Amino acid sequence: MQHDFLWRTSRDLPERGRIGIFNRSYYEEVLIVRVHPEILRSEGVGDGALDEKAVWQSRFRSIVDLEQHLQRNGTRIVKFYLHLSKNEQRKRFLQPIDEPHKNWKFSLADVEERRAWSRYMWAFAQCLSATSTREAPWYVVPADDKENARLIVSQIILDTLNGLAMTYPEVSAQRRQELQSIRERLINGDLD
Repeated sequence: MQHDFLWRTSRDLPERGRIGIFNRSYYEEVLIVRVHPEILRSEGVGDGALDEKAVWQSRFRSIVDLEQHLQRNGTRIVKFYLHLSKNEQRKRFLQPIDEPHKNWKFSLADVEERRAWSRYMWAFAQCLSATSTREAPWYVVPADDKENARLIVSQIILDTLNGLAMTYPEVSAQRRQELQSIRERLINGDLD
């Protein structure tokens, strides 16, 4: 609450050359908070007389601006929305109840949140439409079939990595000569 909605994710971005995976990010702030506007009001944003439409448009713009900034600075952003049908969600809620070793996974709060299904679908549609760009598109993955969803996500990640045209750094002739010298010294026991 002491920081803007982008802070938590921005703070944990990976350094160049590293991969970061966010299961939850600033997108929660335009999904969960949009479905539950009382959270927004409790965040102390503005002076109390919030124009909620302006807040969402501003947040969407901030997200797009951040992702464009990251892209310009060498970060490749890949976003997935794993779309689960309401029926499949119900089945997955029943599973941890029916299987004793999974009882710890069950939360009544998740079932209560299910009542807001249509509001979440609307919020997702608004979010994906406002924040999918050429540089950072959303991949909407049908997720009722876990195995196929994993294959789809894996292929997109593989395609993205292959598209980066990564190479090992080139070694200069001087460095190769230095390494040969070190090799010889190691073989001869000079560095023991």
